[in-house]
Amino acid sequence: MWPCVANPFKLLQRHRVLISKAACVQQLHSSSSEFTDSCYDGLYPGHISTTPIQKALLAVGSGVAALQDPYRHDMVAVLGETTGHLALINLRDRMRNDPEGYTILTERPRIRLSTLDLSKMASLPDGTFGREYLRFLDDNHVTPDSRADVKFVDNEELAYVMQRYREVHDLLHTLLGMPTNMLGEVAVKWFEAAQTGLPMCALGAVLGPLRLNASRLQSLLTSLGPWALQNGRQARCVLSIFYERRWEQSLEDLRQELNIEPPPAILSASKKRST
Repeated sequence: MWPCVANPFKLLQRHRVLISKAACVQQLHSSSSEFTDSCYDGLYPGHISTTPIQKALLAVGSGVAALQDPYRHDMVAVLGETTGHLALINLRDRMRNDPEGYTILTERPRIRLSTLDLSKMASLPDGTFGREYLRFLDDNHVTPDSRADVKFVDNEELAYVMQRYREVHDLLHTLLGMPTNMLGEVAVKWFEAAQTGLPMCALGAVLGPLRLNASRLQSLLTSLGPWALQNGRQARCVLSIFYERRWEQSLEDLRQELNIEPPPAILSASKKRST
């Protein structure tokens, strides 16, 4: 039997609130670079407040969509935000306990095209972290501006931690020597799962191999996967590195500092997005 509605005016008010939130979601998805005060409830620009039930529904829906198409980065982003609260707390605490990580939490740097000196990075010698990161962007036709803004994390500092994780993702590809094809993405997800504990990364690490052909699955299970898991566990917290101040550092030196071993194989970026 359906429960009686004690106050229809309250139901109407809740309905209007949901409509308003839906309008905000539509607006934010249509233009992640623009923001209106009507969508801002005080935590941070773009934040959308949701109940635990709403978060669960968003997690299920985004998870299904991400499984159908792993390149739906918007759905992967929602899944990460709605399931990663405990992992974000742990990452935030690790950053607070690291001097460089604490500086990042204090200064809140962003990795965007508008904050990068591309000309200077292009002039750096081969083998420097900044030059190799720029080469990764060029070779794979990606941009740091493609990373979605955080919306569903109900804590301003944790929202920044999630944003930092997203913007560091391409830097991890550079550090790990992994391209953006499916095998490279899965290897990075195995590293991130061990390093961050984010459920979204663990899900990608478990389900990503299902999209690989037999030869690449064998490569993952026998070589890349164990290497990624080991280095994810042993490496220094990758969110506690002020990468913007490390462009001139040798890539190999930075790997040694982070306790990341060189990859067992360098995958061809020309096979991007193949399976």
